Amino acid sequence: MKIAIYGQYYQNSTEPIIRDIFLFFNEKKVELVIEANFLNILHEKKLIEKEYKTFESHTELNQSFDMLISVGGDGTILRAATLVRDSGVPILGINAGRLGFLATVQKDNIAEFLQLTIDKKYTLSKRTLLTLTCSPENESFQNINFAMNEVTINRKDTTSMITIETYLNGEYLNSYWADGLIISTPTGSTGYSLSCGGPILTPDVKSLVITPIAPHNLNARPLVIPDETEIRLKITGREEHYLVSLDSRVNTIKKESILTIKKTPFHINMVEIPEETFLKTLRSKLLWGEDKRN
Repeated sequence: MKIAIYGQYYQNSTEPIIRDIFLFFNEKKVELVIEANFLNILHEKKLIEKEYKTFESHTELNQSFDMLISVGGDGTILRAATLVRDSGVPILGINAGRLGFLATVQKDNIAEFLQLTIDKKYTLSKRTLLTLTCSPENESFQNINFAMNEVTINRKDTTSMITIETYLNGEYLNSYWADGLIISTPTGSTGYSLSCGGPILTPDVKSLVITPIAPHNLNARPLVIPDETEIRLKITGREEHYLVSLDSRVNTIKKESILTIKKTPFHINMVEIPEETFLKTLRSKLLWGEDKRN
């Protein structure tokens, strides 16, 4: 078995997790390949002393890997997705942060959960991604032009609202006068979109959500659309530039640019452990608290 490991270092919460992961896989004689920057941190912090093979970019992750383990929070998994891309390598998220809908494996009983990966007692949850193109072309989007959570348009350097002219499959929908607009995947529906009043979608729903950010017209409500829809946006306003973010990657775009957003031809495989499903996470972290069944 061959596993890639990528992570973020948080001293108080990460150190015991990292020790448990390496101890378990070394005992099982699993081949580990560590993201180069992460391994340097682990060596500097003296968490591990052994040398490991490393990887630095998406070009080194291929189908020879059984899995990539992401150690951190949901943001770490979003960055891990930019390494996995269209390789098909599944991602397992181990939560070293706080609220997490992607990094679902908790620090307690890590060895028990990792044993399930060895025994292949898990399922794959296929996650939709969005791709973005800009006219005229913008170099910022040429390297990584996809998002796992959402594509967001925001005003920049002004308190004035912007106007976002929106078309679905070429047909005019609306001109949102707002602080911005979120185009969310089902995965991202529990993130920024939810904070702005958008609905929660389960990961397997074949839909996207359009959620306005602080719209001037209170009748502008979140809209659920089929994920095969091509979305075209034109943004105007008082300023010459506005912000476009793909997950946490933010770029500045000139006004009057045309943005086209649609589903990518590939998806991200998230590892789902039977004891740590999306619905369990939803119950415990967001909506209903503890399980009330008798």
